Parts: sequence; C-alpha cells; structure tokens
Amino acid sequence: MCIPKITPFLWFDNQAEEAAKFYVSVFKKSKIGKITRYGKEGYEFHKIPEGKVMTIEFQIEGQKFTALNGGPVFNFNGGISFVVNCENQEEVDYYWKKLSKGGDEKAQMCGWLKDKYGMSWQVIPTVLIKMLQDKDKKKAGSVMNAMLQMKKIDIKKLKQSFEQ
Repeated sequence: MCIPKITPFLWFDNQAEEAAKFYVSVFKKSKIGKITRYGKEGYEFHKIPEGKVMTIEFQIEGQKFTALNGGPVFNFNGGISFVVNCENQEEVDYYWKKLSKGGDEKAQMCGWLKDKYGMSWQVIPTVLIKMLQDKDKKKAGSVMNAMLQMKKIDIKKLKQSFEQ
C-alpha cells in the first residue's frame, strides 16, 4: 500500500461525503476512495452518530484528498485555495460555472471563487501566468490591471490588454 507523503485534509462540519462527491463530479479524472465511518466509540466527545462518514478519500486529477466530518469547529478561509489551471476559455467557463454554483458571490474576484462548501478556488488560464511573467513590464502590467477588473477571467480581454 502506497501512502502519499502529503495529502490535503479538508475539515467539514458534516458535508464531507457530499463535498467529495461534488468535487469528483466536476473533474473528469476523479474518483472516490475509502470511507471510514464513526463507531460508537468516542461519541461522548464528538457527538456524531454511529455509521456517519468520518473520513472519505478522493482523487481529483491524480491529487489525493481526505475529507473529514469533524463538526463545526473549523471553517475554510481564503488563505488556502486550490488552483485549477485551464488551457482555454471553455475550461475557465466550465470550472467557474460548476465550482461557483451556490457559492459566495462576494468572494469572486481575479479568478478566485468560493464554492458552496466555503472552499476557495482559483480558476486560472495558463496564458495569464505567461503574460504576467512576460519580460515586457508594460505588457505584464496592462494584463494585471485588466485581470484586477475581472471576476471570472476573460482570456480575450487579457490578450487585448497585452497587445495594446
């Protein structure tokens, strides 16, 4: 059995299984893995009923994750996010639509969004990174200014600002 050295571990109140299934439905190369359920042991501490999912393992595009139903102790914040690198506008539009549905619209800016579980995502076209790293500082700055005006990234508008 091969256990990865580092696995993102996501703490949910009680939606770990629902969230894992949602994320697996959004990304093509994904799957649900092992599920561990709460037993009667420890109920006096965690107050979670026997049989409820404790942890659920899942993979998204080869990256392994574990989600925990741990109760309302911790919440996600924007200090941790997952980047979805997109090759074209079609991918940006797809992931933005899927991940932002039911999420926090106030948290959407510059390609960042918060999903319905409070997880932060960056839906970023790879061309944006290339333009921002361009040796021509004026072009890179123009792209940065354009991006700062966007919620969902618009590649066509980025390219227009780059070429001005």
